[in-house]
Amino acid sequence: MQKIKPDLIEYISILKKNVKINNYDPIYKLDNKIKLNRNTKKNVWIEAYGCSANIADSEIIAGTLNSHGYNIVNCIDDSDLNIIVTCSVKDSTEHKMLHRIQQLTGDNKPLLVAGCLTKTERKKIEKINPNVGLLGPNSLDRSVEAVNLTLSNNKIVFLDDSSAEKVNLPKLRVNKSISIVEIASGCLSNCSFCQTKISKGNLKSYRPGSIISQIKNDVKDGCNEIWLTSTDNGCYGKDIKSNLVELLKLCTKIEGNYKLRIGMLNPMYLSEILYDLILVYKNEEKIFKFLHIPVQSGSNKILKQMYRGHDIEIFKKTINEFRKSIPEITIATDVIVGFPNETEEDFKLTMDLIRETEPDIINISKYSQRSGTVSSRLKNISSDQRKIRSTILHSLSRDISRRRNTLWKGWIGDVYIDEITNTLVQGRNYAYKSVIINNANTLNLRFGQIIKVKVVDSSQYSLFAEFLDFK
Repeated sequence: MQKIKPDLIEYISILKKNVKINNYDPIYKLDNKIKLNRNTKKNVWIEAYGCSANIADSEIIAGTLNSHGYNIVNCIDDSDLNIIVTCSVKDSTEHKMLHRIQQLTGDNKPLLVAGCLTKTERKKIEKINPNVGLLGPNSLDRSVEAVNLTLSNNKIVFLDDSSAEKVNLPKLRVNKSISIVEIASGCLSNCSFCQTKISKGNLKSYRPGSIISQIKNDVKDGCNEIWLTSTDNGCYGKDIKSNLVELLKLCTKIEGNYKLRIGMLNPMYLSEILYDLILVYKNEEKIFKFLHIPVQSGSNKILKQMYRGHDIEIFKKTINEFRKSIPEITIATDVIVGFPNETEEDFKLTMDLIRETEPDIINISKYSQRSGTVSSRLKNISSDQRKIRSTILHSLSRDISRRRNTLWKGWIGDVYIDEITNTLVQGRNYAYKSVIINNANTLNLRFGQIIKVKVVDSSQYSLFAEFLDFK
């Protein structure tokens, strides 16, 4: 199994043996094989790419099909129909998505393409396969209809946004200990470089009661990591007169042994809830001390051209205030290098900001044009400059990550086991640090189990710990 790549849309772990989650490679292979009569319903293969919301969408598609009798297979050779849930966040990702669609087309089986690429690059998909079925990211309630029609050799295009919420729907989870709960669809931002808004549209927050019901069911079902995800968790509730803090207070009142992992929050919406958010993070043991706040650039000039809606002072204030209250918090950020018109001085400002704030995790992307976006009309800087700047920032990122992880040496505490493979057992501590358990093959550990460990070493990506006791 390949090592996870650091430049994720969201900082997400490898969830299951033989499953890879990153922006580029085949990721999500459901292995819940349901024994049904093949004469009644067909076999379906599903693979997904990208962020945790895409993985959640895949689980919903699989669960919905399963509830209607379809057999979700763990080997593509056994399938009667293939489904790919696509990501379009980067130009390189798009190329690999299109290449994968071409490969699946070569299998000569009915193919259903879902996810973001269906709305952003429909013509490119249909150029590869004119007969392919298209299922938009907000059309999941039509999954069964789409599969039925595609298997009947009907061309389907379901790209209109549905009013249905993506909560309390049937699911087949990749990892039985992890529940990915989508709290909203779309966002309020209009970033000049981003295709996600084209795919998912404006913010639609799901009702707190529906979200709470989903979490209660998942905790009862054995999940002890609850991932709250959306395009931008920071603006949650602004369309329904609520906010993320109010939601979190409700979520932490649910009985059970679990922790909440909060997904990406854009800085521009944090000012209104910053201190209330810090309080709920600090006072609630059921929240992982993990914050994903993407800055994208250290230059206010570039941030304005990105239409980000924040400046570097908001970003610095957020990190400083969180670390003042929770010094050990894990902070992740995203940076785009080589945005159009980015000068050497602009890049230097980004380097200075990263040195000053020292995020534990920095997801670095070289700028690439995305069709339909404002920035696609701007003149790019050279690819050589983008590559050089990316290399320099990656070097700084590695140094910071290694240094911050060394601060955990000697720590003793609880770890939630969320990955078990032939080669390693990994868990997460309360700050959502990846903790690899040394000599775990002798312990017979299971997903979702909580153990007590002592950290003895660290690397750029992980802490390494010795087992102490069962909880």
